[in-house]
Amino acid sequence: MAIRWYIRVMSPTRSSAPSEALLIERIALLEERKAAIAAEQSEAVLEFATAHAESQIAAGEVDPEALERSIAAQVGLACRVSPTEGRRRVRIARDLHAGHTRVRELFTAGRLSEYQTATIVAATAHLSPAERAEVDRGLAERRVETLGVRRIHDLTRSLAAQVAPEKFTARCRAARTGRRVSVRPAADGMADLTAHLPVEEAVACYAALAAVVNEAAVRPEPVTRGRGQIMADALVERLTGQATARDVNVEIQVVVPVEALVDADSPLPAEVPGHGPVPVELLTTGDGRRTWRRLITRDGVVIGGDSRSRLFTGRLAALIRARDGHRCREPYCDAPIRHIDHIRRWKDGGTTEFTNGRGLCAFHNHVREIAGWRAEVVGEKVTTTTPTGAVHHAEIAPAAGRPSTARPGQHDVA
Repeated sequence: MAIRWYIRVMSPTRSSAPSEALLIERIALLEERKAAIAAEQSEAVLEFATAHAESQIAAGEVDPEALERSIAAQVGLACRVSPTEGRRRVRIARDLHAGHTRVRELFTAGRLSEYQTATIVAATAHLSPAERAEVDRGLAERRVETLGVRRIHDLTRSLAAQVAPEKFTARCRAARTGRRVSVRPAADGMADLTAHLPVEEAVACYAALAAVVNEAAVRPEPVTRGRGQIMADALVERLTGQATARDVNVEIQVVVPVEALVDADSPLPAEVPGHGPVPVELLTTGDGRRTWRRLITRDGVVIGGDSRSRLFTGRLAALIRARDGHRCREPYCDAPIRHIDHIRRWKDGGTTEFTNGRGLCAFHNHVREIAGWRAEVVGEKVTTTTPTGAVHHAEIAPAAGRPSTARPGQHDVA
């Protein structure tokens, strides 16, 4: 069916279309050009980071941590990615020029993709330039450009372990201190709960959940759930202590358009802040002891308030977090809100009120205080100006899934 659809869609232009062989050749050529352009961009990132560091040091700004934040934030805005990704690109550009001569040549020629190159650089981040050069030679001898990402990752780690076994052991030990559990939003009212664990502990946890499937298979009752469903339910039951997974006891904040409450046929969905839209009818389910704390909106705007306090606290802070979707309001940043920031600073006469507050992640809250950065309200938008004079705009986020008419992160250079 999919093939017939492609033929039907493409048929009006087939008479003048190039041959299949030429099209495949063009796709391959464009893929090489993509990689080569990414390599050129990486060069520019390194040049900017070096130039900005030199200019800031000359101006007396010598705080290394603040300087790194400022560089990462500016690269992130320029590339339309988060500051975390901006910082990663800066580090890749730096390390790529410190021992990875052959890998860099393959990247520049378009024979290694940006993702393949980043995989190699990340796997050798703990090595010195001289040690990276040894790994670089080993990769070139094994024609790394012909391998898939997983094999590149494993080969690079293996070579790194041979070149510097003590550092490899130390890296693995350090990784165990980073064990953690996180939850991320997924589509259709779902979320991904992830545990980052030492391999033997992760395998043991999985085996314990798999054993529940085997137990269910020998019970006399008919099996109405699949393997994955049984394991997921067992995980929830064991972590929460509930008899069944659907009997969880939790309160969840949800933003509901008033139109959806008064009109049963309204297409407007509700929204769990930070997790996206959910159907309103799911909020009325009687399963378990879930409580939905509702914030009502009209025309996509959460009702605001004001305060004479210097800090955003209580209901006002909760309203701002809900309005901003529990995500940082800087362009391209999806990190969770950690601070409620005065757009116009308190010390500059800014007030602690709904229209002067915005949610920021910890990173951007610190960047705001670095010399050369400033933010101000211009009409319906917050305008951020970077030390180089680049200007970025972010519209105040509408709640409850209302579409925005602004172009997020629209920017220009002053």
